[in-house]
Amino acid sequence: MKADIKLSEFELDVMNILWQAGKASAPEVHQKIKLDKDVSYSTVKTIIDRLEQKLALTRADQQGRTIYYAPAIEREALSTPLLKGFLKRMFAGDPHKMVAQLLANEQLDNSEIEQLENMLAAQKAKNKHSTKK
Repeated sequence: MKADIKLSEFELDVMNILWQAGKASAPEVHQKIKLDKDVSYSTVKTIIDRLEQKLALTRADQQGRTIYYAPAIEREALSTPLLKGFLKRMFAGDPHKMVAQLLANEQLDNSEIEQLENMLAAQKAKNKHSTKK
């Protein structure tokens, strides 16, 4: 699956529902979407059809006339290029600026800080290991 597909915010909302559920029918997706957005079933079905055309989701199952859809792309395969594009557009490609902005605007608890420290330590070890080759 191509990871460089472009998805709208609404398409990402549908994909998030499918990533969370594993698979869902169009009526199920509509029920979840309309908790946050005033949107018709036909609009949701159009978005699902568009995502299927983009190969972002697939028909996973059918029970009677009800079709169940599942993601055809992993969240990480899509989030990585989206994050890189966001970093480039909003922070001139500088991850330090992005992290500084996040830390300035988010109240992190000690557990979250420890998780970040562990990720940084793992990256440091990985960088150190790769320079020894």
